[in-house]
Amino acid sequence: MASSAVWKVLGASLLTTVGSLPVFLLATQSVPVRRDLGFGEERFGMAVAAFFTAASLVAIVGGGVADRVGPRASTMIAGALSTAGGVGVALVARGWLTLVICMLVLGSANAAHQLTANLAMSRSIPAHRRGIGFGVKQSAVPVAIVLAGLAVPTMTSQLGWRSTYWTLGGVGAVVVLAGLLAPGRNHSAATPAPGAGPDSPPVRTLLVVAAAIALGSAAANSMGSFIASWGFEVGLTPSQAGGLVAAGSALNVVGRLLMGQLADRRHGRNLPVVANQMAVGGVALLAVSLPGVASYVTASLVAFGIGWSWPGLFLFAVARVGREAPAKASGYVQAGAFFGGATGPLLFGFAVDAFGYETSWRLAAVAFFAAAGLVLLSRRMFLTDLVARPPRVQLGYGGGREQPRWTTADQWQERESAGQRRDSGALSEVTCGYDDHSR
Repeated sequence: MASSAVWKVLGASLLTTVGSLPVFLLATQSVPVRRDLGFGEERFGMAVAAFFTAASLVAIVGGGVADRVGPRASTMIAGALSTAGGVGVALVARGWLTLVICMLVLGSANAAHQLTANLAMSRSIPAHRRGIGFGVKQSAVPVAIVLAGLAVPTMTSQLGWRSTYWTLGGVGAVVVLAGLLAPGRNHSAATPAPGAGPDSPPVRTLLVVAAAIALGSAAANSMGSFIASWGFEVGLTPSQAGGLVAAGSALNVVGRLLMGQLADRRHGRNLPVVANQMAVGGVALLAVSLPGVASYVTASLVAFGIGWSWPGLFLFAVARVGREAPAKASGYVQAGAFFGGATGPLLFGFAVDAFGYETSWRLAAVAFFAAAGLVLLSRRMFLTDLVARPPRVQLGYGGGREQPRWTTADQWQERESAGQRRDSGALSEVTCGYDDHSR
C-alpha cells in the first residue's frame, strides 16, 4: 500500500477511535460519574442509549450530507461536535439531564466521524486496497476500548473523570484543524459528474442491510458484554474469563484484518462471506450455551475470531456498491450497528433474568442466523438493482480472482444491444410499410 494510502487509512482509523471513545470512557468511569452526578445504573444505561440513538439517527440522515459536502467539511463538522460534546461533559454536566444532552451531541459526533472515515476511504484509497483499509478502520473500535480502560488508572485516578472529556474536546479541536488544513474536496471516479443526476444505492436494500447488521451487532455485542460472566458460571475464575475475552478480542482484530486482505484479492462476492461468518457465529453461540469449560472456551474463541470479524468487510461491501454515495450507503450500516449495539445487551440482560443464560445464548444464535439470511437477501437485491440500473462507474462483481465474473459494463452493452435490436425492428417495420405503400 502506498504511503499516502497508509496515511489515509490511519487517519480514518483515528476518526473512528475518536468518535467511539466517549461512550467507552463513560462505561469505564461509570462509578465516579454516577457518584458525582447522583444517579443510579438505570439512568446510566439511558445515557449510554442516548449516545447510540443519536448516532443511529444521524448516520442515516447525515450520510447524504457527507456525500455532498465532501470529506474535508465533514471532518470539520465531526471535530466540532466532539469538541462541543467533550467540553460540555467536562464543564456543564452537573446532573443526569445535562449529561444526556452532551451524550446526544457526542453520539452525533460519532456518526459524523464514522461517515467521514467511510467516505474518505471510499474516495481516496485505491480500489484494490479498500478491503484491508476498512479492516484496519474497524479494528480501531477495540483500540478505543483499550484507551478508555487505560484512562482510569492514569488520568481518572490523578485528575478526575472530567479530565478525560477535556482531553476529548482538545482532540476534537485537533480534528477541526486537520480538516481546515486538508486539501479541498476530494474528487474521484466515484464522485458525481457535474450536471449529472444522483446515482444512489437502492434505499429498500439499505433498509434490509440495516436490519441485518442490527441483528448481527445485537448478538455480537451481547456476546462481548456477557461472555465473561457466563465463563464464571461454567467454572472459570474471573481472571481466566477476562484472559479469554482478551484473547478473543485479539483474534477478532486479526480476523477483521484478514477478511479485508482477502476481499482485496477477489472481485466482489463479499456479502456471502459476511453471511457465512454470521452463521458460524450462530453455531458458536449454540456451543457456548452448553455448560462445559472445553466447549465454552473453544466456541468463544471461534465466535470472536470468525463470528464477529465481519464489520469491516460488511462496511466495505456496502460502500463498494454505494454508487456515487458511499457515505449514504455506509450510513445505513452504521445506523444498524449502533442500534443493535445499544439494544442487544439490554435485551440479552432481560432474557438472562427471565430464562437464564443457556436460552439467552440460543436466542442470540437465532439473531445471528436471521442476520445471515438478511445479508443474503440484501445481496440478491443489490444484484437485481445492478442489472436493472447499471451505475455510471464500471463495477466488477460476482467474485473471481484475476477478473470479475460480471461487470456493469456488460449490463450497458446488453442494454445497447437491446436498444439496437428495437431500433432495427422499428426500422424494418417502417421500411416494409413504405414498400407496401409504394407498391
